Parts: sequence; C-alpha cells; structure tokens
Amino acid sequence: MNRHAALTSRSDLRRAMPPSAVRRLDEAHAALASLRAEERRLERLGLTGAVRRCRAQLRYWEFLAALFSLQVAAPDRARPARGTH
Repeated sequence: MNRHAALTSRSDLRRAMPPSAVRRLDEAHAALASLRAEERRLERLGLTGAVRRCRAQLRYWEFLAALFSLQVAAPDRARPARGTH
C-alpha cells in the first residue's frame, strides 16, 4: 500500500478544491470527519501503522481547515481597500 495514498475518498489530495473559500472549508471539514471515522475503525481493528498514517493525514487536514477558516473570517484582508494607494 502506498503510504501517501488517501485513506478516505474525502481526504484524497488529488481531488480539486472548490474556488470558494467557504466551500474549501466545508471540504476540509468533510475530510476531517471521514478521517476521524476511519481512525476509530482502524483502532478497533488494531492496525497501528494505519492509525499513524491516518493521524498524519488528520494533522494535515486540520492545518488546511485552519488556513481556510482564516480566509473565510477575513476575506477582504487580501485585497487593498478602495481609495487607498
């Protein structure tokens, strides 16, 4: 098994991200939910290596969700205010 392969279809990094910051945040939350469910399943099965991979993917998606939440919270900071030089 490829150690970089996505554990869930929602956490697949090859999927295109939507252009909207709000939708990107929704996608990140969906990926996190699917990975948390997969983590519970892997723990029940006692697959420690797979649990470690899952947790690494969880950390990555938590990072993305934090970035996307910043974009949603302050969308106008990236653009200069009108009338300023």
